[in-house]
Amino acid sequence: MRVRVLGTAAGGGVPQWNCACPGCSGARAHPGWRRRHASLAVQAAEGRWYLVNATPDLGEQVEDCPELHPGPEPRRTPLAGVILTDAELDHTLGIARLREADAIGIVATAPVRHALLTGLHLGEVLTPYARLDWRPLGPEDRPLAEDSPLTVGAVPVSAKRPRYAAGLDDPDDDADDAWVVALRLTDRTTGRSLLYAPALAAWPDAFQRAAESADHVIVDGTFWSDDEPLTSGFGSRTATAMGHLPIDGPDGTARRLAALDARTLYTHLNNTNPLNDPAAPQHTVLRELGVEVAADGMVIDL
Repeated sequence: MRVRVLGTAAGGGVPQWNCACPGCSGARAHPGWRRRHASLAVQAAEGRWYLVNATPDLGEQVEDCPELHPGPEPRRTPLAGVILTDAELDHTLGIARLREADAIGIVATAPVRHALLTGLHLGEVLTPYARLDWRPLGPEDRPLAEDSPLTVGAVPVSAKRPRYAAGLDDPDDDADDAWVVALRLTDRTTGRSLLYAPALAAWPDAFQRAAESADHVIVDGTFWSDDEPLTSGFGSRTATAMGHLPIDGPDGTARRLAALDARTLYTHLNNTNPLNDPAAPQHTVLRELGVEVAADGMVIDL
């Protein structure tokens, strides 16, 4: 299994267009600090790739990844579809950028599909341009494609809905906790697996078991501390209240990751996160714990 990290930022990216916080100002002064929205590209088979989440900067992410370039025929593309971890705008707006395709394959849980079709009216907007081919995403591991050794399964981690879907009826009384999931990607050839959770509001037992059995674990690193949204002056709620476990602190995720045998990395960094500065002392804290910060363009081979 080959995985390319296409982006590692939370909503708005780094820098965010309307922000002059230290992280965004630093990214404007030092282009190497820049981060695109959190996303992965996963190779399902030779010449066939799936995106994990479709972000607003999807086009730029594809152009920066040679494996995703079209060819040799004029309109042949290696992109086979998109796997969604949730229905947030930052993870789904990029679907509209795929409208030039004849069909768009979307792998999603029932609540996420319901939100996109009912809340965003994605079907009404896009079907005049391209067919939407929906495939269910559930807890069982299913092949990513017919000829692929990769399987994908979902680990529910949160019932947090996007704001636009707050008033929607739930499509399934038993699916409320599947609004946000972690993805378990497994290569049946090697038996190796990757767990990807860019949004993590809690650390349920099922997620702990999945993390203990994975070879690579990439998780939500939106905020360094629980009070970061408050101390930065840009929020009125704690990180936990916003649906993101902090990295540091007694309820933080860093020490949980350090206890795993897997290679562990953070993604989905908010622009206020001090880890955006390569010289920040928080990097030393993570290095001592054996935990990494993922970088845009990183390649992971399992």
